[in-house]
Amino acid sequence: MATTLEVALLYLLAAVLGVVACRLAKLPAMLGYLIVGVLIGPNALALAKDSAGVRYLAEFGVVFLMFVIGLEFNLPKLRSMRRLVFGLGMGQVVLTILGAVVGNVALAWMYALIFDRLWELNWQGAVALGAAMAMSSTAIVAKMMAERLELESEHGRRVMGVLLFQDLAVVPLLVLIPSLALGRGDLWLTLGLALGKATVLLGLLLWGGQRVMRWWLTLVARRKSEELFVLNVLLVTLSLAWLTEHAGLSLALGAFVAGMLIAETEYKHQVETDIRPFHDVLLGLFFITIGMKLDWRAVLAEWHLVLLLSTLPVLAKAGMIALLARAFSATPGVALRTGLYLAQAGEFGFVLLTLGAEHQLIGERWISPVLAAMVLSMLATPFIILASDRIVMKLSATDWLLQSVQLTSIARRSIRTEAHVIICGYGRSGQNLARMLDQEQIPYMALDLDPDRVRQAAAAGQSVVFGDAARLPSLIAAGLARASAVVVSYHDTASALKVLQHVREHAAHVPVVVRTIDDTDLEKLRAAGATEVVPEAIEGSLMLASHALALVGVPMRRVIRITRDARDARYSLLRGYFHGADDDTTAEELQLERLHSVALPAGAPHLGSHLGELALHAVGVSVVSLRRASGQVLPASDDLPLVGGDVLVLSGAPEALARAEDKLLRG
Repeated sequence: MATTLEVALLYLLAAVLGVVACRLAKLPAMLGYLIVGVLIGPNALALAKDSAGVRYLAEFGVVFLMFVIGLEFNLPKLRSMRRLVFGLGMGQVVLTILGAVVGNVALAWMYALIFDRLWELNWQGAVALGAAMAMSSTAIVAKMMAERLELESEHGRRVMGVLLFQDLAVVPLLVLIPSLALGRGDLWLTLGLALGKATVLLGLLLWGGQRVMRWWLTLVARRKSEELFVLNVLLVTLSLAWLTEHAGLSLALGAFVAGMLIAETEYKHQVETDIRPFHDVLLGLFFITIGMKLDWRAVLAEWHLVLLLSTLPVLAKAGMIALLARAFSATPGVALRTGLYLAQAGEFGFVLLTLGAEHQLIGERWISPVLAAMVLSMLATPFIILASDRIVMKLSATDWLLQSVQLTSIARRSIRTEAHVIICGYGRSGQNLARMLDQEQIPYMALDLDPDRVRQAAAAGQSVVFGDAARLPSLIAAGLARASAVVVSYHDTASALKVLQHVREHAAHVPVVVRTIDDTDLEKLRAAGATEVVPEAIEGSLMLASHALALVGVPMRRVIRITRDARDARYSLLRGYFHGADDDTTAEELQLERLHSVALPAGAPHLGSHLGELALHAVGVSVVSLRRASGQVLPASDDLPLVGGDVLVLSGAPEALARAEDKLLRG
């Protein structure tokens, strides 16, 4: 008999191994929890038993999941997306449940006609199963869309609208499914009573709850104890969960309300940070217990049913969502993408399926095949999303045409521009850069994926078009080969790396400046070919320091020098500056250190030598960086060999730079 500590260690070890394996395979951690649950469960290695204590603890994972959803509940966002949420989203959930009921009736009729026996699933079970099938995986889809920069795209907004309604729909479904387990005579009475209690309770909590919650959290925060603050958040969450459970509703509903109340206070982000570890760990435990219910023997015995449940509902769901999106004025390509992204099962599907099984709406023999089919559909989701462009191109000729029109519009705007700057992203940083370029009469072409922003900026006469800067066709259409520079103005390392790869492969001579939050990925971006990386945190700290120094009486000239020296230590391209004929400089400043670039032609005398052998420091010059002919920028190093086409960026006084250039070019 295993002790409690041994059981806890087993769960922790299984969770760690499962998450590590999924991270290495670039799959969601949730799938790792499900897989290890199958392996350690009573139907496989039998290392752990699905005890009542573990199930009750795992239920708190659902409680905290609902709390986080309530915390992210945003009324202004909901109002702005109401057509997609309550139109497309509600239509998807309702039609999926109705489709499951109609399909169940058809199967019952077919079994009676062909096999002359009764179909095992009644309409209440079909509703519970349909509710589970209606859910999609927010964790997988939202993460992949964020990585692919599709959250603000046409299909991205529709997908997020549907996912938002699915999250909201769980609340009434958690009330509905237990009510379905009652007899026909008591069903409507009990359901009406449950909905009435939920309405009264929610009304009371939301009416005065926000003021009480803000007052209470402010009182706790003034004690300046992080431990006390976290304990109070847990107390509030579990107290409201207990209250709704004793009102005949569910634990999860109370947690959702607690999240909604805190979401309207200024403590939302702090609470979100504090509660995340509890949410992740307990939700992981919940998914392990779900995996333990999967009987691989039943799956093998009914593999044809698993295969049918893995393909038919996914195809039907994708087709139904695509038709719905089309009815809500989406183009064929956007509608198809929306359907493909939402076709899989989701986290809440497991919650609703488990609830249906607990109330004996879904027979035991269905649990393992349905669970296996849901897991398989989620495993297939990353591959479906990655292949979505090819699938849509094959199924929708108009999507190819629309993309061609989009690229043509970009090319038409950029066709007459030369030596322009391509701005990737037209947010606040991109717009500030565009204004400065306009002041210097330097042409630019901005690419952005927010249709509202693009429409408003283009109407104002600014050179911005709808396009994904991380896609090569968009960059080529924007005139990459003719550009003088590319600037990535948003802080997304994955997208910036894609932009750098495209520039390095197709226009290595074009310099790229990348914006980041801090210097965490600085070396990675430089190694990928970034000419310069500008971390916001460092720039902010420099400006903060310069203002503070000026306010305490340090002379402005010295403040500027200190700030410049700090930048010199961080940015290679800002060590000094490239001098021009129109620089307003004094005689004293003419002798200050500046930058100068020297290109080494094919016949240069020192080709093949290492940088250290040149001993340029002897003439008073330092090498800041070296740019290969391929466009790769390398930091100065004594062991770097020199080859034809290299460009050396030198730093020094004018006379020293002249001597160094003479040495490099004439020997």
